[in-house]
Amino acid sequence: MKKGNRGSFSGKIGFVLSAAGASVGLGNIWRFPYLCAKYGGGIFLIVYIVLALTFGYTMIVAETAIGRATNKSPVGAFKDLSHNKIMGLGGWINAIIPILIVPYYSVIGGWVCKYLFEYITADVNEIATASFFVDFITNGYDAEFWFIVFTILVLFVIFKGVENGIERVSKFVMPILVVLAIIICIYSVTRPGAFSGVKYLFIPNFKHFSIMTIVTAMGQMFYSLSIAMGILITFGSYVKKEVSIEESTKQVEIFDTAIAIMASLMIIPAVFAFSGGDESTLNAGPSLMFITMPKIFASMGFGRIIGILFFALVLFAAVTSAIALTESAVSTFEDEFKWSRKFGTNVMAVIMVVLGSLSSLGNGPLANVKIIGMQFLDFFDFLTNSVMMPIAALATCILITKFMTVERLEAEVEQENHPFKRKAVFSFMIKFLCPLFVVIILISAILNVFGIISM
Repeated sequence: MKKGNRGSFSGKIGFVLSAAGASVGLGNIWRFPYLCAKYGGGIFLIVYIVLALTFGYTMIVAETAIGRATNKSPVGAFKDLSHNKIMGLGGWINAIIPILIVPYYSVIGGWVCKYLFEYITADVNEIATASFFVDFITNGYDAEFWFIVFTILVLFVIFKGVENGIERVSKFVMPILVVLAIIICIYSVTRPGAFSGVKYLFIPNFKHFSIMTIVTAMGQMFYSLSIAMGILITFGSYVKKEVSIEESTKQVEIFDTAIAIMASLMIIPAVFAFSGGDESTLNAGPSLMFITMPKIFASMGFGRIIGILFFALVLFAAVTSAIALTESAVSTFEDEFKWSRKFGTNVMAVIMVVLGSLSSLGNGPLANVKIIGMQFLDFFDFLTNSVMMPIAALATCILITKFMTVERLEAEVEQENHPFKRKAVFSFMIKFLCPLFVVIILISAILNVFGIISM
């Protein structure tokens, strides 16, 4: 199955599941629930869904169409469409983002591997102690071991290629992920006291609304939908002309948002049930998954089984996203440096181990080494998600409106007589609102890190 000399997805299902696998990751299952909890539940969810149907939809269509039109990964795509050196930098920013994200992402993936292993072998009450997570991540060598385990899982699939590796794993893993999510949701929402959490999640309370609700939901879009990471441009280059980009985008959106909502249903009602309705427990932030949830599992009947299912689900999601990030990087190496897939994957392996080790050891032996007051993992997260990704998204908007033209992109979407039903929404968003949104995110994030505003 080739497109020129590139690999390709076998068809629409392969692309949709692979793109959904790229999107559905720690951003949905780890990050979305704690942000949803922190920023008011129902009101955050409404803002996010509106943005997914406008901002998210526009960027997915744009990046996929750019990839398919050029048959190249981000650097080559930007060069082909702009013939402009400054715009070429936009392609390189898109390409470098996944190279920087996947090492620290794999560290968190290693944490998930560790917890899954512990739920299979250890005492659930021991895992639930407040010190368990802290002791683990500050013991840099234990964290390093599990980071390497996760990295090997990801690289094995990348070596296999597009159809035999990425698509095959996504077709196997994504249905399992959905089934596990449904099982855990049902268990969580049926706990005594959990219905208060369901109401908190689905009934908007406007007293929780602020400008930061919108800014945070916009920032979450990048995590949840894999926007501005070069992934969708790369995957778009593997998409055949007979596949409807708009229809596929709609299915990716639905799948991704459904998993984010299910993740919140797994976690928020369980927290309410465990805490007796105390909303302050929702403010645990990033530790919600690794500290609060184990406490909840320990208090439940079948806590070990639910713990195993939960962290298996999170691991599946983390692996599929890490595969997509790594694939985007390897594809750039193949296109720009003419490296073989094997050599490009080996280079990416070295980068992952070197940069990932900085993050995995950053809470232990390297705890005193900081960049602008941040440990390595936090710094790489800030640099990629708060600075580089908004710039990459802005570059994509400029590429389409000033160089490729909206008309040519629309023609790409409409190939093989496929309808472009939301063409008017797309045109307005890509010209006006998307650039405005990403500038707001960028400025807000920078002001926040320097303490000028609080997010």
